[in-house]
Amino acid sequence: MSNEVVNDPGRRHDFVLMFEVIDGNPNGDPDAGNMPRLDPETNQGLVTDVCLKRKIRDYVAVTQDGVAGRRIYVQDTGIALETLHAEGRRAAGLEPGEKLPRADESKVVGYMCESFYDVRMFGAVMSTKINAGQVRGPVQLTFARSVDPIFPMDVSITRVAIIKEKDAEVITAEDGSSEGKGKRTEMGRKSIVPYGLYVGHGFYSAPFGQRTGVSPDDLALLWEAMLGMWDLDHSASRGMMACRGLYVFSHDDRLGRVPAQDLFGLVSVARTNTDSAARSFADYVVSVDEAAIPDGVTLTRLIDRSAMAA
Repeated sequence: MSNEVVNDPGRRHDFVLMFEVIDGNPNGDPDAGNMPRLDPETNQGLVTDVCLKRKIRDYVAVTQDGVAGRRIYVQDTGIALETLHAEGRRAAGLEPGEKLPRADESKVVGYMCESFYDVRMFGAVMSTKINAGQVRGPVQLTFARSVDPIFPMDVSITRVAIIKEKDAEVITAEDGSSEGKGKRTEMGRKSIVPYGLYVGHGFYSAPFGQRTGVSPDDLALLWEAMLGMWDLDHSASRGMMACRGLYVFSHDDRLGRVPAQDLFGLVSVARTNTDSAARSFADYVVSVDEAAIPDGVTLTRLIDRSAMAA
């Protein structure tokens, strides 16, 4: 992907990410039995910023394995974070157990930003017992929210395998007698959203990007990840998830020309038919008020499925 404007780390970028889920759970809530997250007042579905960042990290980890400067700091590999902190301190000439002098903090932070893609882009709080400093990342994401209310389904499922040996020994018949055979299935539950179109927003700050050392290739990889991470994240629980739109507003200024919310309001999503429940992206129409885009702001449609759906 080559685009000088959208990959320019010296500009501010505000972006709109649109994705859908079909018969899946895009982001379960552990406090609600892993049911899809909901706004209790509107019943709109929610997907957290942490969930979206996890998908980006996983995409980078898979596609950039072994590439210098593209390691992932927050990862599920069994490596403790303090092990990475110790690595950063040694690279700066400090022992892990030493107090981190303020004069040397920038050296450790510099190493962590240079080595780890997600530290460079999202920032990190690395102030554990082995202190490696703190980084405020230039890329921030909001929760994604479904356009319409969603109505999660709690589906019963069965598995033709049992867990405990004793369950295989005896089964009780309806009349109370023992049949001498163990049970043959296990019951379970699965929560899904039949269909949901979600919209999230994000921001890239050029001043913070300059501090962490963000390059044009880093931004290109960010856009690439948001387009391709869905195909690397398939699972039985998530159903079918796909990106349906990525709109990037690039300012010709490092601080930006207008507030982000004014730009986000130019991208609107409307139902084509309200007589029945939405079950596909074809039930929506996406429009962008390009005539209202302010001077000094450029819109790049990295993916625009609205024309295809029409």
